[in-house]
Amino acid sequence: MSASSGYYIPHEARWPIVGSVGLFLFFMGFGSFLNDGSLGLPLLLIGAAIIVWMMFGWFSMVVRESEAGTYNGQVDVSFRMAMMWFIFSEVMFFGAFFGALFYARQFSGPWISGDGGGGAAMTNAVLWNGFDYIWPNNGPGKIGDGFAFNQGFTEMSWFGLPLINTLLLLTSGVTCTIAHHAIKDGNHEKMVRWLAATVGLGAVFVACQAYEYYHAYHALGLKLTTGIYGSTFFMLTGFHGFHVSMGAIMLFFVMLRGMKKHFTAENHFAFEAAAWYWHFVDVVWLGLFIFVYLV
Repeated sequence: MSASSGYYIPHEARWPIVGSVGLFLFFMGFGSFLNDGSLGLPLLLIGAAIIVWMMFGWFSMVVRESEAGTYNGQVDVSFRMAMMWFIFSEVMFFGAFFGALFYARQFSGPWISGDGGGGAAMTNAVLWNGFDYIWPNNGPGKIGDGFAFNQGFTEMSWFGLPLINTLLLLTSGVTCTIAHHAIKDGNHEKMVRWLAATVGLGAVFVACQAYEYYHAYHALGLKLTTGIYGSTFFMLTGFHGFHVSMGAIMLFFVMLRGMKKHFTAENHFAFEAAAWYWHFVDVVWLGLFIFVYLV
């Protein structure tokens, strides 16, 4: 990437608008789909298609501009700040789900069992008399129906696929770091090999998680509709799996650009941005493994 003497400003900015429309339709369709809405799945698919189109078009434009030498050091700083804020927004996104899990386990559950202090005893006596709180549980739908003694599902064990997935992601963080050091040394071939390993590990992770979901639904009776435990489990792990998929796709295209020698030892922010995102995904999974599977 050669440096421009001026700060480049794109003449057209339609891609942010396209992306906003796609995200709106995707999440509106996703919410409707979870509530059995008739338009949920079509809207979700249309939104996903628009998002893919936006990503392909916007990333292609940025690659063309970069290779044409339209960016300078100021633009590079702007890219870095934008990626930092994006990752911060992702931290807040997952923080909301971790917060919901914490609230359900530490506050709302003990409260309705009478152990929350204050008016909890009255709440238990009037509304949930005899309820004995345990975690995990499939409330609130089954609360008061003898469920404390018969949950109707088996919780997901940390041993097995979750542990394997943890090792896969930790290993992928190492391979990604090796690839980063390779491009900093100007070794494109080594970077491509280790990025290919990283993408492969990410793909295996997603495949293992898909099988884990199949096992949960068919062997454990654990579903998205299995109360607060099922909803928090699948929302946290599902959105994380989505992020792993997106990160692997980003690294895959960075690998393709590396094969074309688009990067130099001094200028390779596209790689760094994808690597930052991948390490963020690794850290989130460690939190998931501890608070969803172990604790």
